[in-house]
This record gives sequence, structure tokens and C-alpha cells, in this order.
Amino acid sequence: MTSPAPALPDAARERTVSRESGAPRQRAGEQALRVKLLGQPPTQPLLGWLGPVLAALFGGVLRFWDLSRPHQLVFDETYYVKQAWSMLQFGVEMRNTDKYGEEIDTAFTHGTLDVFDPTLGDLAVHGPVGKWVIAGGMEIFGPESSFGWRFAVCLLGTVSILMVGRIARRLFSSSVLGTLAALLLAVEGHHYVHSRTSLLDMSVMFFALCAFGALLLDRDRSRGILARKMQHRVEHGPNWLGPWLGWRPWRWVAGISLGLCAGTKWSGLYFLVVFGLMTVFWDMAARRAVGLRRPRLSAQLRDGIPAFFVIVGTTAVTYVLSWWGWFVSSHGYNRGWAADHPAEGMWARVPGAAREWWHLHAEILNFHRGLATPHSYQSDPWSWIVMGRPTSFFAEYPKLGEDGCTVDLCAKVITPIGTPTIWWAAAAAIVVLTFRWLLARDWRAGAILAGYAGGYFPWFLLGERTIYQFYAVSFVPWVVLSVTYLAGLAFGRPTASPRRRALGAAAVGGYVTITVVIFAWFLPVYTAQVVPHHTWWLHMWFPSWV
Repeated sequence: MTSPAPALPDAARERTVSRESGAPRQRAGEQALRVKLLGQPPTQPLLGWLGPVLAALFGGVLRFWDLSRPHQLVFDETYYVKQAWSMLQFGVEMRNTDKYGEEIDTAFTHGTLDVFDPTLGDLAVHGPVGKWVIAGGMEIFGPESSFGWRFAVCLLGTVSILMVGRIARRLFSSSVLGTLAALLLAVEGHHYVHSRTSLLDMSVMFFALCAFGALLLDRDRSRGILARKMQHRVEHGPNWLGPWLGWRPWRWVAGISLGLCAGTKWSGLYFLVVFGLMTVFWDMAARRAVGLRRPRLSAQLRDGIPAFFVIVGTTAVTYVLSWWGWFVSSHGYNRGWAADHPAEGMWARVPGAAREWWHLHAEILNFHRGLATPHSYQSDPWSWIVMGRPTSFFAEYPKLGEDGCTVDLCAKVITPIGTPTIWWAAAAAIVVLTFRWLLARDWRAGAILAGYAGGYFPWFLLGERTIYQFYAVSFVPWVVLSVTYLAGLAFGRPTASPRRRALGAAAVGGYVTITVVIFAWFLPVYTAQVVPHHTWWLHMWFPSWV
């Protein structure tokens, strides 16, 4: 027979009871702190996935439908598609051969793929990442397929619809608003045209959006850790510096994404600066919210310095690695320059490839600095948000009997006109967001404005450059998020009266219906459909659109 366990001394029994009663109290305190830092989590998890997925499928069907038309190099596809094919063959961009002259695009699209001089590298003024994206589709479907050379960019555009829906769900703690954001991006005309055209700007947008989403996930994760560690601090004494929040893996993901973004176009570096500041400001706000005495200093030491090395360092490493094809090539542009220009002094210790790469970047920078040639479709950034001067990507005007034209004169065009109801609402939303961020300290408004600050506002500083409205696709996710923010205000608070909520839902529903109808109206000028010339003219609402 087992003897009974000896009775605990009174002090030990009191400690055991204290621990047992303290655990639920500690969990309750941690949960309360999580709600304070993160708000209530989104509800309706099924709709939170199903809505954005269905919107992405809808948008994907629209984007992949007849993707191969026209079987011609559209706008700057003349550069990037051929460069992508060159990179698949040689690892770098090679110079076009002189054999075909001005007919080189026609030769390429009709199956003549040997269009490069294999001994001369070409000065490519944008990084290699976006062209590797295009090359991925060409590798799968073949370089002679217009579907193939547009496939990968179209895939990024489709996936970004799902991403925006999920980001909006977390941003607004609403599965309904997440679904709405995904649907709006699916029927946004500027995004739609770019998804069907192999340019680099869709890759810039996609990787910037990846970075934004990763930092949003980092915000959630780090604040959950902060809530747990601060509750531990309450139980075990203060620490003015506050807790360390760990390695923050989503910041590494953000850094990789931003490196790929900058490796597509240098304009991606603006997102690096803005998003880097944004994530540290979020940390400052979190440490202030939990009551640390010196939240700014705490965030700078605990979060800001590590964030700089993680995000900036990862971005830099990713950017350099994106040029791997150039480093291992012997025919890339500027390879061999170091042999003809020997270094002196301390520079003699720098590897020749590194000096050549640096000199290549200096040439690219000089090209962009001198890019001031007037163009009929150049536009001022202030007009982008209202679709003031859309860039014509493609235009042909067949006559009766040509290309299926059944009247005297037809039009066959591709013009990336943003869906007006979305962009015009976004113009108003920027004002609302600014006031909500400054006066109500709404972090969501600040986060959306950060997207504009990274993708839109820097272009106002480059007024002397020849710039175009199609660059605006890089910040179109935040255009949609800003309109979704307005829709959330229209819906009203969850505590509002049923009548108020019903009126808000009716207003948003009417807006979405009109937006879808307008998008459908513009489809012919998004997809190079042959229409009577007077029908095309009806789509040109303003003289500046022609």
C-alpha cells in the first residue's frame, strides 16, 4: 500500500496556489495587451480566403483570356521581351544585330530568334530581375509564343489580386473589405493592361507589395511577442529598454522582396526608404502603447538598428545577387573595361569585376539623368492620380476589309486607362487619409500613404525628367486600398444603427456596380479589339486621352 504524500509546508502551498491562480491572470493580461496593440482579429475566416480567391480567379480569367493578342511586340516589349530571350541564351542582354534593321520586331515575332550579336553586350538601363520574370514564361511556352512572353507578368498581376485582398483583410480587420479590395483590383484598368503586357513595372509593383505584406505580418508577429514579454515584465519587474523581439523573419522576407524590386528598376529603392521608416515607426508606437518610459529610444536601439541591418542589408545582398548572370558572363556590357582601365592606389585591390559593375552603374545613372527628350505622351505626376494623360501602348487603324474591320475605318488600340471611378475616388481618398493619419492617428491611413510615398510622391521631385503615366502601376495596390478605406467609412462602425449600415452598404454596392460596368466598357481599348473608329472615339472621354 502506497503511503500518502507528505503535506506541503504552508509557504510552498501558498506559492503553488499563487502560480495556479496567476497563470490565468497572466494570460488574460497578455490577451488584453494583444487587443490593445493589434485590435480585434478579423472575423469570417472562410470569407477571408474565399472572397479574395474568387476575385483573383475572376481577375485571372479576364487577364489570361486571349493573352496572345496581338501577336506583336507592344510598346516597350520591344526591349524587354527580346532582352529576356537574350538572357535565357547568354545570361545577359546582348546587342541587337544590324541584319534586320527596323524590321527586327517583325522578324522576331515571326519566328526568327537569332536577332543578337553574340559578341556585344548591350547597355540595359534597368536591372535584370523583371526580365528574368519575363524569361520564365518564355522558357515554359517558348520565345515564339506571345502568350509565353506575357505569361509570367500576367501571373504576377493575378496573384497580386489575392495578395491585396488578404492585406486589406488584415489592415481593416474585415473579410468583407478584403474581398472588396481584391474585386476592385481585378477590375482596375491600369493594372489589367499591365498584367497583359510584358513590361517591368508590374514586377516593381509585385515585389513592393510583397514587402508591404511581409512588414504587415511582421507587425502582427512582433506585437504579439511584445504583449507576451511585457506581461512577463509586469510579473517580474521593469526594464526601461523594453524587450528584444527576436530575429523578425518577415523583415528578412521584406528585404529580399525590396532587393528584387530594386533589381527590376531603381525606383524600387524609394519603397525601401519609406517602408523601412514605416516599420520602425510602428515599433515606436507599439512600445509607447505598452507604457515604456522612453519608447523612441527603446525602438531605435531594440528595433531600428537591427531593422536597418536586416532590411537594408538583405536588400543590398539580393540586389547584387540579381546581377549574377552579368558577373559570370564574359560578354556582358562593360566586361573587360577594367583591363583597359587599370586602377591605382587602393582601388587596385578591388576586383576587376566589381569595378566594371560599378562603372556600369555609373553609365546607367548618367543615362537616366540625361533622359529629358520631349515626348508626346510624357505627363506630370500630378495628373496621374486622375488619369490625365494615359500612355498609348499600341495603335493601328485598319480600313474596311483589313483585320476584320467591317466599316470604312476602325481602331485597334491598347491604352492603359485606369478605371476612372477607382482613380478619381483615390484622389479624394488621399486627402481623407492625410487628415485621418495626422488628426486621428490612424495607423492604417499612414500605412496606405506609405505606399503612395514609395511609388508616387518621389516622381514629383523629377519634374525635369521625361516621365510617363504608366509608371503609376507601381502604386496601384495602394490606390485600391485607399478606396477600400473610404468604403469602410461608408459602411460605418460595427456599432452604427442597422439603417446606417444598410445605407452604407447600398452606397458601396452601387459604386462597385458602376465600377464593374465602366471597366467592361473600356475592355475594347484594353485588349486591342477591332472596333469602329467612332466607337473608339466614344471611349476617349478627354482630348488628353487621345
